[in-house]
Formats: sequence, C-alpha cells, structure tokens
Amino acid sequence: MPARNGRTPNAWHEHSEGKRVPEGVWMRCDGCQATLFRKQVEQNLGVCPECNHHFVLSAHERIADLLDADTFEEWFAGLQPLDPLGFNDRRPYLERVKAEQERTGLEEAAVVGQGFIKGIRIVLGLTDSGFIMGSMGSVVGEKLTRGIEEATRQKLPLVIVSGSGGGARMHEGIFSLMQMAKVSTALGRFHASGGLYISVLTHPTMGGVAASFASLGDLILAEPKALIGFAGPRVIEQTVRVQLPNGFQTSEFLCEHGFIDRIVHRKDLRSTIAQLIDYATP
Repeated sequence: MPARNGRTPNAWHEHSEGKRVPEGVWMRCDGCQATLFRKQVEQNLGVCPECNHHFVLSAHERIADLLDADTFEEWFAGLQPLDPLGFNDRRPYLERVKAEQERTGLEEAAVVGQGFIKGIRIVLGLTDSGFIMGSMGSVVGEKLTRGIEEATRQKLPLVIVSGSGGGARMHEGIFSLMQMAKVSTALGRFHASGGLYISVLTHPTMGGVAASFASLGDLILAEPKALIGFAGPRVIEQTVRVQLPNGFQTSEFLCEHGFIDRIVHRKDLRSTIAQLIDYATP
C-alpha cells in the first residue's frame, strides 16, 4: 500500500541522488499505514505522531519511560524454567526458551523489581509480549508472586504492566495454569494488608493474564486501543455463534462498560500513576 505521500515504503531507502538510506530509519504505522521516521516515534514514546497509535514496547523500554532514571533494581533475576512435560513441537521447549533469551535479551517474559516514580518507591512488574508472546509460565508466575510478597512485606505500592498475548504457556501445561491461582492468591493477601495495586493493561493483554492478575487491580488503567480479553474474537464467534460488537475487546469498549477505570495516553501514564499513588496512600 502506498504511503501518504504516494511513495512505496521501499522508496524511502534511496535519495534522488541514488544514495542509500540505512535500513531501519523508517517504519510503517500499524494504525494509519503512514511511513514514519523511526527516531521521531521513539522520541514520542513509541506513539505514532500521525494517528496516535501506540506501538508495543519492550519491558525495558517501559521501565525507562515510567521510572525515574537509573532507579530500577531488578529482583529474582536468574530464575530459569524447567521442562516438566518434555514438550516438543517444532523444537524442544528449552531450546525455544534459549533462542528467545538470545533474541530478546530477556531471561523470561516477566521483569520484576523496585524503582521510583516521581520520587515514590514502588514495586514494578512487567510482562513482555516479545518473549513467547508474554505467556505466563512457572517463572513468570514465581517472579510476580515474589514481587507481590515483597510489596506486602515492605508496604509498598504495586504496579504491574501487562503485555501478554499468549495467556498461559501451553509448553508447561497445568504448571502454567497454576500460576493464575498463585499470583491471584498473593494479590489477595496484599489487598488484605491494605496495599495499593495499580494494573496497567497494554496491547495485547489476553488469556490467563487477563483472567487473573491483570483484572485484579484496585485501579485498572489501559492504553488507548489495546486488545484486552480472554479468548480472541474469532474463537468466541465460532463458539457462541453470535456476531460480536465492533471493537468489543478494545480498552475503549471495556472502559465504557466498567471493566477498566481509565484510558491513559502513554505520555501521561507516568504522571497519572504517581498522582494516583499520592492520592491513595497516607
């Protein structure tokens, strides 16, 4: 499809003088299909300047955007998944994990630790859809549970940013499904202790993640036009044989129907979280 100025995307790789432009300088917006200067998008926190489309960010990019500079301290690094089922599809499970680690620079689909947001110390957990679609295996559940327990012990606000399109990780079977209950139970204890939990839903937040800790926040925020739900729309339509409303799994639809509390533009997310913590804690 031509870009807005009539050029095809490949045309950007050459000047009129015939000089090559390095690969990766330009990118295509998934929302409006405009061809964008990548550095401009990065400076805009991963948001399209033309249509406001929010691109998916990695866990480390989220940390840099949300927290005060150089304040993040990662916890529970080094936890590695096992292969209780001896799972093998196109490749053995542990071989797949190793390949994902090399590709993403992450050890797993969750990063947990503490940091400061506008001077307020918090416990922060994040899931990253870049690592096996952010699916929740035993290590993801264990990291989040330990983080919640530390927030309970230290009486700190808890923020979890969910970006998981994979739900429970099928490679670990019931061990993965158990993490939904484990993390939710830890949140129950945190809630009973009087802790504040802010859940931030980003594109995509699906499956067992959406059905457990992502939906249990005292305050639930979401980025614009994020896909949020349990099963995908095609699966639901095939199951219930009903035509679903347009956009019924978007953050806007869910906010309108009371599932989430507020939709927050990425540029305002840091200040909004800090304000909510300030309002809600003594």
